[in-house]
Amino acid sequence: MNRLEKKYPLKGLVDTHLHTAPDTKPRLLSDVEAACAARKEKMAGIVIKSHAEPTSGRAIIASQEADFKVFGGVCLNQSVGGLNVEAVKTAARMGGKIVWFPTTSRDKITIKSQDHRSNTQIQEQLEDILNVILENDMVLATGHLKVEDIFYLLDLARGMGLSKVMVNHPLTRVVGATLEEQKEMSRRAYLEHCYVACLPTHDGLNPEVIAQSIKEVGARRCVTATDLGQTHNLKPVHGFKSYITLMLNFKISWKEIWQMCHTNPYQLFF
Repeated sequence: MNRLEKKYPLKGLVDTHLHTAPDTKPRLLSDVEAACAARKEKMAGIVIKSHAEPTSGRAIIASQEADFKVFGGVCLNQSVGGLNVEAVKTAARMGGKIVWFPTTSRDKITIKSQDHRSNTQIQEQLEDILNVILENDMVLATGHLKVEDIFYLLDLARGMGLSKVMVNHPLTRVVGATLEEQKEMSRRAYLEHCYVACLPTHDGLNPEVIAQSIKEVGARRCVTATDLGQTHNLKPVHGFKSYITLMLNFKISWKEIWQMCHTNPYQLFF
């Protein structure tokens, strides 16, 4: 790093995964507070996420109040009607940039059915949603889907020409993709590795495992973010710095950090 990078180690970077208040769970920072903290570090932008409600409108307010780029979207859990194309259309009309597939409602929402007739109906729903994502230049994120459902969604997305795709949490318990599965996913999507997975109150994942995955898959197909905002964890900007330090210690180069935290998020969101 040069002197400026040492003073502002997050300068130009984007955190693609933040949980902020208001929310159904206690959060460390509000949308505006998180944006102001990121602006102070000279970051380029943040993405705010809620499992319970859309963040598209909240992102507009936070961007205006903090004079900083904040992106929002919608997470397709039961609280917004599950695989609800109208929720996606509304998020798009309000400037939303990302659609997360089910997270907390994953086990209650069917992505692929064994019944042919039922599966045809579900596929039509999915195609309607993917069309809105494609038409509005949004990002498709896989949320907490299981590996087989992720591949099913990736196949649909590829068939429709959708290239802005991100697989969330490939190494965590909620997904648990093998290295070979991650390599296959990376041919059609970016893999988002979050710092929160390394913390003992969450997955307790060895950060070296993430570093090894990045080396195997390649930084050009990975995104690193924090997934922070919980009251029992570090503030997001502090967590981001800690995460970057860990990756550097495990021989991930600054060039690769820049690729994953700046270049790749720019291609997805800007």
